[in-house]
Amino acid sequence: MCTFVGIQVIYLLVFIVAFSRKKIIASVQPLPVSVIVCAHDEEKNLRELIPVLLNQDYPEFEVIIVDDRSNDSTFDFLIAETAKDHRLRMVHVNRTPPHVDSKKYALTLGIKAARFEWLLFTDADCRPAGNSWISLMSAHFHDATHFVLAYSPYLKMKGFLNAFIRFDTLITAIQYLSFAMLGNPYMGVGRNLAYRRSRFLEVKGFNDMLGITGGDDDLFVNRYARGKNTSVCIEPASQTTSKPKTTLGNFLHQKVRHLSVGRHYRFGHRLLLGLFMISWLGVWATVIPVLLAGEYYIGGSLIIFRIILVILTVHLAAKRFGYAFELWLVPPLDFIYAFYYLVTGLRTLVTKKIRWKN
Repeated sequence: MCTFVGIQVIYLLVFIVAFSRKKIIASVQPLPVSVIVCAHDEEKNLRELIPVLLNQDYPEFEVIIVDDRSNDSTFDFLIAETAKDHRLRMVHVNRTPPHVDSKKYALTLGIKAARFEWLLFTDADCRPAGNSWISLMSAHFHDATHFVLAYSPYLKMKGFLNAFIRFDTLITAIQYLSFAMLGNPYMGVGRNLAYRRSRFLEVKGFNDMLGITGGDDDLFVNRYARGKNTSVCIEPASQTTSKPKTTLGNFLHQKVRHLSVGRHYRFGHRLLLGLFMISWLGVWATVIPVLLAGEYYIGGSLIIFRIILVILTVHLAAKRFGYAFELWLVPPLDFIYAFYYLVTGLRTLVTKKIRWKN
């Protein structure tokens, strides 16, 4: 148990150091931006999202909606909307080639249609925190920068499942944003991500990962983002929020899809993330044997010390993100999180076919 707690303490201190840093972003001249959104049967969400995007306070940008084989009225809606504003454009996908991941194909068509060098991505069910989203993300578009990573939380709703989803999302963000701020980026989320069009075309896009379901965001970042070409944007107004899953089954399916991509990360990153999760699980898996052995003081002290560090890490990160997480929920969520990852990890190993959307 001491070993597992020691490893956890090292990770948590790294996270605390990363989020304690104050990073000053030098202002740059606003560069044109292409905002790209893939949509499959998302007419309802697009009716809300498009006005928010077009209302961004930014001098020059375009919004490209990729209609990915929608069965609803998305196509007709976009035809009408693109006629109203020249900044809004549509790319229509009739079919996806065999053995090619549908979302990667749709994104590729959207990227090829983009007029500008900098590409900013979000999803149809996401909403920027305000009209300065593009402006804040573009402040990181420096000459040496190829990628800009950001945070995309889920909305706070009633219920314990919602609290757990928000906790899971926060812990994930703490990991990938901390390591990116410390010069070792390993993933990003497509709900709030920017990168250069020229870099995408230079590496032939998703060509070497077309058959992998998912990974259009995290796997692409893992392959090509490095400390010197990656920046992190964590200002509260730079975030995009979305509604979380409302059933455990849908949430687990989503998580298994995300975890399945992790098998394709670079070895060093798989080791880094694996050690973190194994040590998290190891702490709780060994606490009962330690207590049964009569080591109440040692076991209790280590658990309490670690929980305090977890609470401190969550508090500090949430504060930097601009909201307050319910810290009294952290201890039970901490315990459940360890075994939830064990279950989803095992489920990922036995799941053969994973889909984005039909």
